[in-house]
Amino acid sequence: MPAPPPSPAPRHPPPTLVQPAPRAPGPRRRLWWHRLIFGLWYRPVEVLDEARDRSAWGAAVLLSLISGGIGVVSMDAFHTQWAADRTAALQLVGLAEAGVLTASLVLGAVAHAIARTLGGIGRFAPTASLFIVLFWVTDLPRLAIAAWLPTDATFVQAATWTTWGFGYLLAVLLIRGQHHLPTWKSTAAVSVQMLTALALLRLGPGS
Repeated sequence: MPAPPPSPAPRHPPPTLVQPAPRAPGPRRRLWWHRLIFGLWYRPVEVLDEARDRSAWGAAVLLSLISGGIGVVSMDAFHTQWAADRTAALQLVGLAEAGVLTASLVLGAVAHAIARTLGGIGRFAPTASLFIVLFWVTDLPRLAIAAWLPTDATFVQAATWTTWGFGYLLAVLLIRGQHHLPTWKSTAAVSVQMLTALALLRLGPGS
């Protein structure tokens, strides 16, 4: 007997022309100031990744004012001026705060400009504001210590170099993440800023 003809292969239904709409990503969790400020100490990589492309001007201004205030009121010149004329002492604090804010903004802006020059693609506001935040976050312990001990004390100098090194590392991670640069370019982008800050803001007579 002749073999029965092979049965036709099962026909699959044609693909539907109506594809399910892609699900939109959920809203990003709000990055509160306390999570940003304290998180930079115990989970810096995660916090910097979460803060990517976000501005933090409020935290930057707050930390600049706090740090500038601590630095000024711990100076002997302020105590002398306060005893002689409190109005003039408060004016001195205001001028110092304005100077700290201006210097912080310049440091962040120049770090961003250098990163862009080296091929970075990050935006100005997140880079500059987060640079200011991490700079003052890492410097606050040194400021608190220097408010009670002489600036030339060994412990203060050790705290200066330790916090500066930690801040330098965080700045490299920040520029690398914000501008998508290799590590060596990120290091070059922040080197001048951190060295300038170390010389002017930390080892100067106002420290």
